Parts: sequence; structure tokens; C-alpha cells
Amino acid sequence: MNNYFRMPYFQEIDAFHAPTWVKQTVWYQIFPERFANGDPTNDPQDTKAWNPRIHPGRQDFYGGDLQGVLDHLDYLVELGVNGIYFNPLFLAPSNHKYDTQDYFQIDPHFGDAKLFKKLVQTAHQKGIKIMLDAVFNHIGDQSLQWQDVIQKGATSPYADWFHIRKFPVSYTTTDNFEFSQDVNYDTFAFTPHMPKLNTANPAVQDYLLKIAKYWVQEFDIDAWRLDVANEVDHHFWRRFHQEMLALKPDFYILGEIWHTSQAWLNGDELTGVMNYPYTGAIIDHFIKAQLTAPKLLAKLTSHLMKYRDSANQMMFNVLDSHDTARLLTLAKEDKTLALQTLAFTFLQPGVPSIYYGTEYAMTGANDPDCRKPMNWQPNESEQNFYQNVQNLVNLRRKHWQILSESAIIFQIQADLIVVKRECHGQSLTGIFNTTKQVQSVPTTTPILLQAGYQKNKLAPKGFIILVD
Repeated sequence: MNNYFRMPYFQEIDAFHAPTWVKQTVWYQIFPERFANGDPTNDPQDTKAWNPRIHPGRQDFYGGDLQGVLDHLDYLVELGVNGIYFNPLFLAPSNHKYDTQDYFQIDPHFGDAKLFKKLVQTAHQKGIKIMLDAVFNHIGDQSLQWQDVIQKGATSPYADWFHIRKFPVSYTTTDNFEFSQDVNYDTFAFTPHMPKLNTANPAVQDYLLKIAKYWVQEFDIDAWRLDVANEVDHHFWRRFHQEMLALKPDFYILGEIWHTSQAWLNGDELTGVMNYPYTGAIIDHFIKAQLTAPKLLAKLTSHLMKYRDSANQMMFNVLDSHDTARLLTLAKEDKTLALQTLAFTFLQPGVPSIYYGTEYAMTGANDPDCRKPMNWQPNESEQNFYQNVQNLVNLRRKHWQILSESAIIFQIQADLIVVKRECHGQSLTGIFNTTKQVQSVPTTTPILLQAGYQKNKLAPKGFIILVD
């Protein structure tokens, strides 16, 4: 008689949700207003001339839209990326669209539902997945719901949709449009223009879930990135998880959380988070020289130990984004150093993400400077940097299984940082020189990628990636 008894017994429904396609993905983040202007007829009033070398103002518009993205899908295919993460696309008065006015409408300055559906379908045909940004922590003050609260106060049917301490709602205006004082309702950060939603309210939950399901059912998106996920209650995210996976069993749910995230990564809420603490440690060593090599490896190991392997495989590794200074600016425009940092990150557990323009060594300080228009006329040095990034993307795509599913081994050998990944009888080894001296690295193992390596010598800021 066969014995099927298992101890302890494991229920399959409790398994951590880790879609295989995510492990194979290299993401490309697009800030829609700044990627490409494909249709000048839908430009906002006072749209500025496209110029990647300028420093944009906080309220500036440059006319980027969905047609611009559609026109450049083949460019993304050539780069090698196979996932697009869009910052918000929905109707909103700002250029960043995190102050949502209507979640069911593509902002007309970007296009319309028909165009977006065509974009998703074309992207899928080219092997590119689509992730949208869900801003469910707060809503814009131009939304129907908040305007009703302004007009009707406590008698509004939406009064309980928010965290309001006193009626009528009010705030004191300051010289800074986005930040005010004496706000008598909860908001995102300190801006009165983004009142915080009460996601514990069943009516709010139903409304937000209706939105989330709509864009999956009608447009076949593959993932949601959840803005400020740590400020939304766990009960809602558990319900959100159930609803999304009921529509698509391999759906990817990515949370924006800037700190340790064990509470959200138990298999019933998020699939992964934007891995800022992990990549922040990388930046602190490679770019800022604030961590020694031993302390870097200790930090990375400690961070990996916080989560299941399946959760680490789903992490979203970002070195720069719409919320941070660009990598090249942090590196003081040292392309060699930026490339070394990218190479190290591409060997890590989790999936890498490229912020639009990083492949062309775009610069930019903190928001709004990190949101410059895309550079579509790169010079020779920027084109050379693109080629190096493309090589990293191709390496990651080709060796996705070993880089996603294998254990990672960190070592320090003769002042060099060594990263080893081993899986299914194959191994990849990355060797990185973060010292200020040339180091001897004799090897007979085939080299997949290298920078600063010649005649068995590895220059400062150089690296080699070996395959065996």
C-alpha cells in the first residue's frame, strides 16, 4: 500500500506565489510624461520643447504619451528588456499623475483606452509584460469623491472614505504648491492635494478592487505596482491578492516599501517589493564608499536572510527611479563606476529594473531633476554606455535561471568582491575591484563580460563575469 502521509503536512494554497515569468524579466521603468512625445496633438497647454539636457521644473510638461511608447517598443526589444513598469497613466492634473482624478480613464494627454489596449497587445506580441502603478493609498483632490466632501462635508456619502479630523476640510496655503500647513485630514506625505483613502472602509475596498480588476480584465495587464503599500492596511492587501490571482494565477503584485518588509511577504499579500534597502547598500559601497566590502556583504546577507528564497527571487532591484537621484549623478558622472554598480546588481537575487534613460547615462538629481525628457540623441560616449547596458541585459536574460533560482555566495578574495551563483551544474562568477589599486586576477575560465580587465589585471572600478 502506498503511503501518502506527510509530516508536517503542507497545504499547496499556502505556497509563496512566485511566477516563473517574473524571474525571466528585466524591467524598464517609464515615466510617461518624459519618455517620448509620439502625438503632439494631445500635448498639454504650454508644453515645453523636448530637451534631455535641461533641469525640469516641478510643474513642467513636455508632452510624453503612450504613442511615444508604442513608437519605441522595438527600441526596448533591441535593448533586451521584456517588462515595462509605467508610472501612473490615469487622469490627473499633475505631470506625475499620483494625484488621481479618475482611475478608469487614461489621461487624455497620454492617449485613450483604445491606444492603451493596442500598446498592451503589441507589447505582448513582442514578449513584453506590462505593469501599471496603482495609487490606492490616496486620491487626488480633484476627484469626484473628494470634491463631494468639500461641498457637503460630513453629509457626503464619501465622508467615511477618508481620514478626516474636522469638517469642513481645510488647510493653510504656503508658497510651495505641494506642501501646506494645518491640514485637518490625513494625506500622503504633507500635500493637501492627495487625501489619504480609508481602505478599511468596505465601500473603498470594493471601489479599488473594481479598478484593479478592470485593468486586468479589459486590458490584460500582467502586474500592479502598489504605491506606498506599507501605509495601506494588511486586510485590504490580502483581499487584493485573492482577487488578482483569481483573475490571473501568475499575476505579479509589487509593493513600494522602503524598509524591511517581512509582514507583507508571507504569500498572501505582495509578491515582491522595490528592494531599496538592498540596492541602497550596494550604492553605499560602490558609489558613496560609505561601507567597506565586508560590511556590504554582511548587509546583503542579512537582508537575504529576512525572506524566503522564493520572495528574494521576486524582489525588484532598482538603483535609480522617479523618486531618487539618477545613478550617473550619484556616481558623479563616472560611467565606469556606474557600469560596475549595474553589473554587480544584475548578478543579485531578484529582478533588475532600468529607469528610462539610464542606458544612455542620463543624469539628474532628486525629483524633479531625475525626470528629464528621454535622451533620444545620445553622443558617442552615451551610445557606448548603452552597448554595455545592453550586454548586461542580454546576460541576465540568457542566464535567468541561475541568476534567479540559485543560491548566492559572497566572498572577499585579495580585496576583491566575488559573487558566485551555481545551479544545474553551471556557475557564474563575478569579480569586482572596488579598491583604488590594480589587482591581479589570473583566470582560464571563459569571460562573459568584462570592463577594465587586461593581461590578468583588473583595474579599479573594473569587473569580470565568468561562466563555467
